Amino acid sequence: MSGFSPRAYTAPMISSKTRLLLATPLLALALATTSACSSENTDCNVVEGKCTVTFDRGVNAKAEVLGVNAEFVSATDTAATLKIGGQQITVPLEGEEASGEFNVRVQSITQEQVIVVISAN
Repeated sequence: MSGFSPRAYTAPMISSKTRLLLATPLLALALATTSACSSENTDCNVVEGKCTVTFDRGVNAKAEVLGVNAEFVSATDTAATLKIGGQQITVPLEGEEASGEFNVRVQSITQEQVIVVISAN
């Protein structure tokens, strides 16, 4: 024989530190998508750091959005009053107001629902 001996291929070892660095962003993404919005009598949808919240009117509607409590207080045909992080604000329909670290925009007001978009400013 020629002195050649085949060896099994051995994959390079990945250190536990490297595995942790690779897994951390994936875990953070999974947690962000599941915990960015929780609600009571609302429907929440988080896309690209903006949370669209549909508040049902006539009930105690509230949500935890992007780490802040958002609560529907009242609405007229032209504006909605909300509590964002304990601060009460009135936002005109299709208008936007700042509340602490958040921007709040009222997208729609109907007899049944009020739809707002909350994002970090």
